[in-house]
Amino acid sequence: MNLSQRALLMIAKLHDVLDELVTPLHQLHDHRLQCSKGCSSCCVDDLTVFEVEAQHIVEHAEELLATATPAPKGQCAFLDPEGACRVYHYRPYVCRTQGLPLRWVEEDPQTLEITEYRDICPLNIVEGEPVALLPAEQLWAIGPFESKLNELQQAFNPDEPQKRIALRSLFAS
Repeated sequence: MNLSQRALLMIAKLHDVLDELVTPLHQLHDHRLQCSKGCSSCCVDDLTVFEVEAQHIVEHAEELLATATPAPKGQCAFLDPEGACRVYHYRPYVCRTQGLPLRWVEEDPQTLEITEYRDICPLNIVEGEPVALLPAEQLWAIGPFESKLNELQQAFNPDEPQKRIALRSLFAS
C-alpha cells in the first residue's frame, strides 16, 4: 500500500475520531443548535477541500458523481432538492464542524500579539450564555485538527501539499 492509499484510509479514521470529539459538543449545545436535515444555509458554493478529502468522496460516491446533477450554483453541489447532503457519511471536515461554536487564535505578524476569535452560525445564536463567555473547552478549537488533515494531504500528494479541490468540480456533469 502506497502513501496516498494509506492517506485515504486515514481520512476515514480521522473523520471517525472527529465525530467522536464533536459529539459531546453537539450534545452540550443541543439547545442552541438549529442545524438539522435540510438546514443548509452554511452549505455554500465554491467550498474547497484538500485533495485527499475530495478523493475520499470520489471513492465513496462514484455513481452519484457520474450520474447526478449538482445543486444549483450558490448552494453546495452535494445538496439534494430538500437541502439534505447527498454525501453526508463522507462529508469533509469543514462540514462536520459546521454550526458548532468555534474558537481560533491568530497572531499579528507585526506586533506578535495573539488574539482569540469566536464565532457561531447566526442561526444558532439563541438566548443563554453568549459564545464569547463560554469556557474554551465548550467550543471547537480550529487549528489542531486541521494540522492532522494537512499532514494527510502532504502524504497523499507530496508534490502539491496544499492542493485544494472545489466540491462542484467532482461531478461529471
